[in-house]
Amino acid sequence: MQVLKFGGSSVADATNISKVLDIVSNVAMRDRVILVCSAIKGCTDILINEGPTPALLSRHEAIIRRLFTGAEREAALEECRSEFAAIGPDTPYREAYGEIFSTRIIAAKLACDGLNTLWIDSRSLIRAENGRVIEKLSYPYIMAMVDSHPEVNVFVAPGFICTDREGLVCTLGRGGSDYSAAIYAAGSKASGLEIWTDVPGIMTTNPKDVPSARTIPNISYKAALDLANYGAKVLYPPTVAPAMDAGIAINIRNTFDPSNPGTVISDKGESGVAAWTGVASMSQGDESVIHIVGEGKPKVVIGQERASTVLKKAGVQVTEMGEEDGSIRVKVHKEQEREALEAIHREFFEQKTTNVTDIYIAGFGAVGKALVKLIESSRARVADTTGRSIRIVGIADSRRYVIDREGIRPTEVASRLKEGISDRNFRDAVVESASRGAVFVDCSDSETLYEAYGTFFRNGINVVTSNRRALAIPYAKYASLKSEALDNGVSFRYDTTVGAAIPMLESLSGTVVNADSLQSIEAVISCTMNNIITGYDGANTESFATLLRKAQQAGLTEQDPRMDLGGQDALRKLLILAREAGVPLEEKDVEIKPMLGKEFFDCSLDEFYRKLEDDEPEFIAREKELDDLGQRQRFVASLTRDARSPLGFKASIRMQLVGIDSPFYWISGTENVISIRSDINSSPMVLKGAGEGALFAATGIIGDILGV
Repeated sequence: MQVLKFGGSSVADATNISKVLDIVSNVAMRDRVILVCSAIKGCTDILINEGPTPALLSRHEAIIRRLFTGAEREAALEECRSEFAAIGPDTPYREAYGEIFSTRIIAAKLACDGLNTLWIDSRSLIRAENGRVIEKLSYPYIMAMVDSHPEVNVFVAPGFICTDREGLVCTLGRGGSDYSAAIYAAGSKASGLEIWTDVPGIMTTNPKDVPSARTIPNISYKAALDLANYGAKVLYPPTVAPAMDAGIAINIRNTFDPSNPGTVISDKGESGVAAWTGVASMSQGDESVIHIVGEGKPKVVIGQERASTVLKKAGVQVTEMGEEDGSIRVKVHKEQEREALEAIHREFFEQKTTNVTDIYIAGFGAVGKALVKLIESSRARVADTTGRSIRIVGIADSRRYVIDREGIRPTEVASRLKEGISDRNFRDAVVESASRGAVFVDCSDSETLYEAYGTFFRNGINVVTSNRRALAIPYAKYASLKSEALDNGVSFRYDTTVGAAIPMLESLSGTVVNADSLQSIEAVISCTMNNIITGYDGANTESFATLLRKAQQAGLTEQDPRMDLGGQDALRKLLILAREAGVPLEEKDVEIKPMLGKEFFDCSLDEFYRKLEDDEPEFIAREKELDDLGQRQRFVASLTRDARSPLGFKASIRMQLVGIDSPFYWISGTENVISIRSDINSSPMVLKGAGEGALFAATGIIGDILGV
């Protein structure tokens, strides 16, 4: 005899039930089967909260219509409707009838498929008191039922439901279908018990918390029971005892991956070698209690030391640590539960070692805040895919800074900064506290912070910056910084200074080995300008002045938006692009033709906006003219080979008209695009994407940090 139990997700619909039927039929070819099933997914909650609703009946009818045809369909529908009608508003334990609905359908379908099938009523076989089965009553009933029907191949029984000593309907509690299956296995003296669910067995921890969790192939009854008691949801704790007492192995399998062997729970689970098996957690008020469970009595004291060390490194505050029946018990604040699970799992159950990279962040504006948030949300994914972990140990805004070598939790950065230090220089504090290999991340817009980069390099500190002002400096200083980083064996990465997360600099340096092979660079890289230009459509939109003023109020421009209209942002980016291509470009080498005349710049800001409103008719007329020509205007930065120029290249920033064949024609909003031509490529390489946005910049910065 084999006992197979399927959960609610396994019988959620006709498609899933078909998978169940295939599994049961294959087992029934070699042995008799007791099939125990839960209610269809969500049914129990509906019965508790609303009763047998028409919508719930419709779900069951839909399953029947998919599984049956002809007279068999009509018979199954009639039986299902009769079962629903039998439940009245005063029916006790009406939540237990979902298992009856599902198993009646499955039993009828198995019989239609040619298997000698008998539906058996758990209410007449399983007796319980206060949620616990009375084994001395239940086991004889089960054995007598099996013995009296030697012709039956498959017995189908509803889980969860039972009766008390007086024969009144009751249940075995949520999750009780697993318990029912174990009772049927022990009562029938089955040779095996398989619990089919939607996960590939018992895992080292909840994969929703730690994606790198893995299936435990073999585990002892005790360890499985401990994990279940301490919070692992895959197994209902009372299930273990009946199987363990009867010496029946429990196999946890995945209905949707039947070839996966899953987890076997037995007295052979203990290998004799002391080892930690898994970690589970549960909430207790404002705290979470985490248990690290082992086999073969591993040394708890040593395990506690390991757990304490790794949690401290992860910045997790432990409120209590001790031993409980051979397991390590750790209490942490509830909001740190996931971080604690990740750290413990990494230490005890993952083969690879996660290298921790300490970072110091300058600037807690939009980009800095997005970076901190992204470090938190991507922690598990980064660790799993790269074996790396990013730990914030220092951060500064314009007023205060905080440094904590044990790590600053991303969710606490803002509150820690409020209590930070304001009477010392953050740069000096970084040099004093940072170990070699740490990373200084410049998310500021400071025009002078670059002066500290050399000091960082000489102290073995890598630098990652999104601050383009730090690179749009005189070429000699730029070249000196790069040389100093190289001489000191540290990284200097600044990919996000142009194009945010678009790999413009990486692609440029990879395509153009040196300036001799470069033909030209053309780029729309001023997000502010492009956002305003592409958002304006003459008489069809608000005035150009209104759009510009809104962009200024939203923080998309400099405080004086004429800095953007005058090409200063594009100038900084063009300098970086050219220098990355090997052209020692300076500001004086770039010809800039603003989109507006000189008179717009030689006045106050209020007067500037009045002039824009006065010229709105001309803007409208220009837009109509461009529409008639099928053209659009774009603010383009270019670097073009020119033998007459002292540098061998001519650089300019100006408005250009582009047609439908241009890659610049189709961009909108804050999108950036770059077109690179070289002797190596016969056609231009074009990169396009979101060139602005704190999240895009933060994504690129994460990449730079991991590339150090």
